[in-house]
Amino acid sequence: MAKIKIQKKDIWIDMTPMSDVMTLLLCFFMLTSTFLTPEPVSVTAPNSVSEVKIPEQDVLNILVTPEGRIYCGTENKNNMQAMLENMTDKFGIQLNATQIKHFREDAMVGAPMAQLASYLNLEPEKMGEQIQKLGLPLDSIDGGKSEFQEWVTAARDANPDIKLAIKCDSKTSYGTIKKLMSELQDMNENRFQLITNLDVKRLND
Repeated sequence: MAKIKIQKKDIWIDMTPMSDVMTLLLCFFMLTSTFLTPEPVSVTAPNSVSEVKIPEQDVLNILVTPEGRIYCGTENKNNMQAMLENMTDKFGIQLNATQIKHFREDAMVGAPMAQLASYLNLEPEKMGEQIQKLGLPLDSIDGGKSEFQEWVTAARDANPDIKLAIKCDSKTSYGTIKKLMSELQDMNENRFQLITNLDVKRLND
C-alpha cells in the first residue's frame, strides 16, 4: 500500500518586533547603567544599615586597604589631569606624553611622588601589579602637608565642589582610619562619607 506523502509547510515567524524590543532594551540599559571604576586593590567594605547613596559625580574616592595603603582618585579624567599638573609642578617632576597617558588610564593615584615617574614608565599590566605594593604616604613633608594631603588639596583646586568618600576594608586597623581622618581634619576637610555594604539582614530585623 502506497504511503501518503504529507506536504511540509515552512513556518515563517516575523522576528522584526522582537529585534526592535531587544534594541530598545539594550539602549535603555546602556543609557541608565553606571560603570564602576576599577579599584587598584580589592577591598571588602564593612556592613552597615545606612541607605544613604554616595553621589555619582564630583567625588574623590579614598581607598584604604587592610594593610593601611591609601589610594585616591576621581572618575573625572579632566580633574585627574589637573591634579597631576598641580602635583608635578609642586614637586618639580617632568613627565613625558606616555607617562601622562598611563596616568589618565590608571584608576587611582597610589604611587609616592618619588616613584611616580618610574611607576608610570611600566606597562599597564606591570602597573597593576606594582600599585598593590605602593600607596600614598601619610607622613608630613618637612613639617608641612603629607603627600596624601597634597593630592586632596590638588583635587579641591581642580574642583571646589568635590566631595570626599572613604572606602576602607573591614580588616583595616582603627589606628589607620583615625590617622587618615586626622589628616583630613587638619585640612579643615570635616565632611566626608564612609562607603559601606548594605546589611540587608540587619536592616530587615
